[in-house]
Amino acid sequence: MSIVNVALGERSYEIRIEAGLLDRAGEALAPFARGGRLVVVSDEMVWAAQGERLRASGLEIVPLVVPAGEGSKSWAQLAALTERLLELGIERSDHIIAFGGGMVGDLAGFAAAILKRGCRFVQVPTTLLAQVDSSVGGKTAINAAGGKNMVGAFHQPAAVLIDPNTLDTLPDRQLRAGYAEVVKYGLIGDAGFFAWCEAEGAALLAGDPAARLHAIETSIRAKAAIVAEDERETTGRRALLNLGHTFGHAVEAEGGFSRLLHGEAVALGMALAFRFSAERGLCAPADAERVVRHLGAIGLPTRLELGTPASLVAHMKDDKKASGGRIPFILARGIGDAFVDRSVALSEVEAFLARQL
Repeated sequence: MSIVNVALGERSYEIRIEAGLLDRAGEALAPFARGGRLVVVSDEMVWAAQGERLRASGLEIVPLVVPAGEGSKSWAQLAALTERLLELGIERSDHIIAFGGGMVGDLAGFAAAILKRGCRFVQVPTTLLAQVDSSVGGKTAINAAGGKNMVGAFHQPAAVLIDPNTLDTLPDRQLRAGYAEVVKYGLIGDAGFFAWCEAEGAALLAGDPAARLHAIETSIRAKAAIVAEDERETTGRRALLNLGHTFGHAVEAEGGFSRLLHGEAVALGMALAFRFSAERGLCAPADAERVVRHLGAIGLPTRLELGTPASLVAHMKDDKKASGGRIPFILARGIGDAFVDRSVALSEVEAFLARQL
């Protein structure tokens, strides 16, 4: 078992990583149960695959199950979920359990953030993407017509409980998509970890327990340190976690959030960010080629085949990180050396995308 602390003063919390943790859910979740009852928000696929492990905990479980997929990060599902939580008599001292992937964590976390001006919640992530990234840091949101995660709040969980064994039932495509976020931590600040990914990524995806534990713990420790330093993305440090996301979110929006999974879009975005960095003379072309080669070998998209330069840039203009008419891009001087660049003109990006398409 590994425990990682997210140091945020009175909002600090622990991340517990342990294979088989859900099989001891009664022990793990008991501190968060009020009167023996837990309100668990999950999606249909996760609840069907993993719900029995919570039901066997001996605790009284009240499941609220939403449709699977990015479409549930919507105003309609948020309204339905908050109304149901109110009907159950949720109080501010209660804990909502977000049991699922990134969509469930975002939706349940945002509901907890706004319900009665803030209720407590616990993240129990069941996908690789959520375990290494989205469950930690307190970002909660839903999508809107203007773009992905455009309506949300910072609301830290009371705890994060990670059982890598939940990945055993995860479809291969979802596993690969989550792996993109693992690679991201090597690319932004740990060249050695990226080299480990090149050597061990295939084993991780094939189900090697030691590789999975190492990837999850390394990623979580990196994110916890960044979040503790820049909780609300005000100093620029946390912005590094957005490597690949400006390009990726534009591609997701172009496809109506249904053509690519989030992790797939991030992988493509990271490939584009490194190619763009190489074109600007910031990093060696060999570094960009190395990144593209590894992502492609894993089965993640690396070539842009969706939208037009103008339409993709139009989506970028709606980026929630825009300030003063400028969009900060996360670029790289090399593998493990990402930085925030606020000097990029969108006309330059549009010309670059035209060459990529």
